[in-house]
Amino acid sequence: MSSDSNVDPSGATLSYGNILEREIGNALKEMDRPPKGLFLSGLAAGLNVSFGALFMGMVLTFSPSFPSPLVERVLVAVASSVGFLFVVLGQTELFTAHTTMGVLPVLDGRASTRDLGRLWGIVYVANLVGCALFAGLIALLGPPMDIAEPAAFGTLAESLVPKPSWVIFLSGVVAGWLMGLVTWLVAASRDTVSRVLLVVVVTTGIGFGPFHHCLLGTTEVLSAMFMGQGVSLAGFGHFLVWTTLGNTVGGTVFVALVNYGHVALSEEYRAEESDAGDTEGESSASGLRDD
Repeated sequence: MSSDSNVDPSGATLSYGNILEREIGNALKEMDRPPKGLFLSGLAAGLNVSFGALFMGMVLTFSPSFPSPLVERVLVAVASSVGFLFVVLGQTELFTAHTTMGVLPVLDGRASTRDLGRLWGIVYVANLVGCALFAGLIALLGPPMDIAEPAAFGTLAESLVPKPSWVIFLSGVVAGWLMGLVTWLVAASRDTVSRVLLVVVVTTGIGFGPFHHCLLGTTEVLSAMFMGQGVSLAGFGHFLVWTTLGNTVGGTVFVALVNYGHVALSEEYRAEESDAGDTEGESSASGLRDD
């Protein structure tokens, strides 16, 4: 790994090499975490992102009619972005972030596919558990408090579940692509205000579609199923499988591979890597001489 000055350099802007180093460093740090800590972080992310689903349901509950479909879509989309904001600022682990970030050290030869599989598996399962628990909370608490009517989540699920497999897959690709962009752009930002704006703007696009996100969507669909809105277990499985595949392809191919490729092939990045290697070699030689 490069030095800290390369990962978090001083100055006004970050080069694409610096951004890549930040992403790789963050991914390696998570890969080195104990499984229990990684699972708890993933569980927290699943719970936190689910607030977006709750707020979406609250918008539809409190405003049963809107001036136009555009106004409805914008308000629901902005509400959905809050959950992603909680995850990013809270620095918990979301599977759709690691479809990009976790792939980069593998491409760079600093981690194995086994490391990636372990990271993905633990985070994905923990995320789903968190989403399922929060969906149960919505079903128990929402109707008695009149903050989340079952029909509102029926509407949300209706926009996600009864779609052909290829539509869900391609929609999931777009959502995974956008989530990959979030991780890349957040790594490029230097202050909290910038990160907040980036997360809200980009993830609002996911809710605006609405494009299929395997975790936010899980909370929406399970909430509708728990509230008796006609969603079957088979329907949920159909949604989850194709959405997960699409999210994985979107984050891996359209962000990780493309961004890594254009950075790794640049002369500037190759020069930085060469300088780092020379520095490490000089340090090792110096240590041998001292011995």
